[in-house]
Amino acid sequence: MQKIENYINGELIAPSSGNYIDNIEPATGKIYSLVPESNDKDLETAIVAAEAAKETWANTSLEKRAEILSKLADLIDENAEELAKAEAIDNGKAVTFAKAVDVYRSSANIRFFAQAGTQFASESHAMGNLAINYTLRDPIGIVGCISPWNFPLYLFTWKIAPALACGNVVIAKPSEVTPMTAYLFSKLCIEAGLPAGVLNILHGTGPSIGAPITTHPKIKAISFTGGSSTGAHITKATAGMFKKLSLELGGKNPTLVFADCDFKETVNEVVRAAFSNQGQICLCGSRIYIERPIYEKFKAAFVSQVNSLRIGDPLDEQTQHGATVSKSHMEKVLSYIELAKEEGGTILTGGKRAKVQGRCQDGFFIEPTVIEGLNNQCRTNQEEIFGPVCTLMPFDNETEAVTLANGTQYGLASSVWTNDLKRAHRVAKNIEAGIVWINCWLLRDLRTPFGGVKSSGVGREGGLEAMRFFTEPKNVCIKY
Repeated sequence: MQKIENYINGELIAPSSGNYIDNIEPATGKIYSLVPESNDKDLETAIVAAEAAKETWANTSLEKRAEILSKLADLIDENAEELAKAEAIDNGKAVTFAKAVDVYRSSANIRFFAQAGTQFASESHAMGNLAINYTLRDPIGIVGCISPWNFPLYLFTWKIAPALACGNVVIAKPSEVTPMTAYLFSKLCIEAGLPAGVLNILHGTGPSIGAPITTHPKIKAISFTGGSSTGAHITKATAGMFKKLSLELGGKNPTLVFADCDFKETVNEVVRAAFSNQGQICLCGSRIYIERPIYEKFKAAFVSQVNSLRIGDPLDEQTQHGATVSKSHMEKVLSYIELAKEEGGTILTGGKRAKVQGRCQDGFFIEPTVIEGLNNQCRTNQEEIFGPVCTLMPFDNETEAVTLANGTQYGLASSVWTNDLKRAHRVAKNIEAGIVWINCWLLRDLRTPFGGVKSSGVGREGGLEAMRFFTEPKNVCIKY
């Protein structure tokens, strides 16, 4: 049985306690590796290593930092096949999806921020003939990065890369549910020549190591992606500690389909938006609102397209829809489908556990599920399910569509499908969300701010927003 190791001070080491937790392959339901159950003692070891590396890394030239990070991105590309397979086994997602999205974006994240570090400029403000102000942006020091299970390496690098590029040292925790690619990434960090102590990766559960990371007094900033309830807990736990917090939390994202949309393209893309990665993306459009004149036509085409998705072994190149990440998560999603029935919903397709033959016969698969007949205030439409479940509902006009879209506690992302340019601008302005896609979904430019409003988070990631988060601004005023 393979044992995953922590990465501390440039070395791969076992947890101090000697305790491990099971790592289960979602497609088979079987244990295939063991994950360290790290604790406070492991954290203190990592803190000592980070403290020792902090000043040297902060004073390393921008060009040298970029060189090391670029080498790391190259190594991800060179090991793309292994990493994609590991992600498919560990997470349950289709290997083709892992190649096209997870691995590609992981190297892209690192390469982007490697160069962003060399381009990051500060501001100056002249006060006429009296004085000039300029802003210094210094690294914070030791920062904590905690990433989720749905995009294990992709979102891990999304946090680590800007932190390192800005000259910080990092204590990082991947999800204990999907730890394998973070472990493989540790090996690539060693190969790339990342100095010891600059990045330390600790595996384990939220209570055992996640919570200690968030509250450790020497960790001055926390970047977290995960559920809104955990984000609220971090906010309470760190109250009074004056840490910088970036919290990318849950979503219950609306998709607005107007009658004048490009019909065929919209059907294809709305299916992709609802069910990519088995619906386990914080950006998935799970509430689909359709203008009434095309509701029946759209519903029929949408359900037909969903029924054509190929469910199967994540390691099969033909698979489009893999397993959900764990047995407990599968059961949670299935419980919401039962709840939808109790709330008066009609299952148009799916609605139950999917059976896959062969090695995956005990895997955690759920049929892509489409539900109609629910009102906007029911729990199915208000709570984040985070699985292959979406609801359909008609609307009569633009005002109603926006009201429905804004009718939850969440405000992460949305998509609008229309060929009316004026309407697109109006609706984008009025939707309460951090991201609005017009006639597209998940089209990402790494320079843009990423994050949500309301219960979907605090702060922004991406581009200059990430660089600003991982630095402390200092104004210097010089009188002429």
